[in-house]
Amino acid sequence: MALSVVILAAGKGTRMQSSLPKVLHPIGGVPMVQRIINTVNKLGSNKLGSDPIYDIDVNSINLVYGHGADLLKTALSDNAVNWCLQAEQLGTGHAVQQAAEFIDPQDDVLVLVGDAPLIKAETLRKLHAVKANADVALLTVDLADPTGMGRIIRDASGDNITAIVEHKDATDAQRKITEINTGVMILNGADLLGWLDGLENNNAQGEFYLTDVIAMAAAQGKSIQSAQPESAVEVEGVNNRVHLAKLERALQLENAQQAMLSGATLADPARFDVRGELTVGNDVFIDVNCVFEGTVTLGNNVRIGQNCLLQNCTVADDTVIEANSIVQDAQVGEACQVGPYARLRPGSVLSKKAKVGNFVEMKKSTLGEGAKANHLTYLGDATVGANANIGAGTITCNYDGVNKSQTVIGANAFIGSNSSLVAPVTIGDTATVGAGSVVTKDVEDNTLAIARAKQRHLSGWERPSKK
Repeated sequence: MALSVVILAAGKGTRMQSSLPKVLHPIGGVPMVQRIINTVNKLGSNKLGSDPIYDIDVNSINLVYGHGADLLKTALSDNAVNWCLQAEQLGTGHAVQQAAEFIDPQDDVLVLVGDAPLIKAETLRKLHAVKANADVALLTVDLADPTGMGRIIRDASGDNITAIVEHKDATDAQRKITEINTGVMILNGADLLGWLDGLENNNAQGEFYLTDVIAMAAAQGKSIQSAQPESAVEVEGVNNRVHLAKLERALQLENAQQAMLSGATLADPARFDVRGELTVGNDVFIDVNCVFEGTVTLGNNVRIGQNCLLQNCTVADDTVIEANSIVQDAQVGEACQVGPYARLRPGSVLSKKAKVGNFVEMKKSTLGEGAKANHLTYLGDATVGANANIGAGTITCNYDGVNKSQTVIGANAFIGSNSSLVAPVTIGDTATVGAGSVVTKDVEDNTLAIARAKQRHLSGWERPSKK
């Protein structure tokens, strides 16, 4: 059976003390609600067997929104969702009613909350499997302190759920129950639409509770079963920035554990951040305070020094990224050395055994096999041949104020310190540029170019004095 998904994301999140809608605050570099949409999109993509209960066809994703509509629509513009406005926040039942026009009565309906971002696709598949043998499937969890949460009420046998009672409406006896409602459930579409029409708001909050449909289902003799996540953190919601930080750390600890299980040694798992997808090879070492953004792949035997940022890049086997280096949208080959304090900007490519030293910046440039720029250099729009040596303080002058031009440096070339190569210009194979030169014309293979003013000595010259 196909699945209609309803994500409740209309709350303002006053306790966040922010003009940004609560569900747009990031976890692991991704807005909370986007992370939930990503999880929904994974359903059915990883089959757990031949059983059709794991083959989930998501028919629609319906986002119930309210506060910060423009910001939400901009942030989520790449997603195929139905936008369901809840102009007044009158409760969770009222929120789901706003998506009713998009719910196919023939579908099952998965209800998710937009501020619980760590829910896993595997957990939702487990809940879907429970629904295959029940009329309603609830995701519940046991908490040592369930204060403020809706309690799961079961019959005398304990096997069947009969109701969910909100904390404010619960009796003293019911408040001793530790099994709570997470807000995540799967219901038959036709049943849900009928129950929504019968909701009332005669409760302590004066709201239309979605949880009231459980008592309606039980009254009709429906089977109501439950599943639980592996960890309670999956269903924890964010109410303020303290909760946000707690879930961020929980996510990063999970990321750290995954990296270590995949072959990485982390100097300190508590000082390690992944804000995207990180793939590591065997025998990788990652020092403290490193951040990985976007899609990052590290080969075998890679070493990353402390305080590095790697973003949308690949680093091949046996390469060392020294401390305080930044690698963005770049490709680093085998057995290279980068840093410390190096910056590889978008379009940078290092071939095998290339070296970029301290305070070297590259952009849209390729460093050939064995080539090196050891320190204090800028290479922009440049192609550097194999085994070339770029002296300290060298820059490629690639921008004339309007256009950018290419610099080509041949194999085995030697560029002396403090040279400026004014593009477009080509330095030939095994050519040499004398230190301090400003090169504006092509240099042929196997030649020495010296382009600097003749040194003069002036006697009687007075040094400036302080006035």
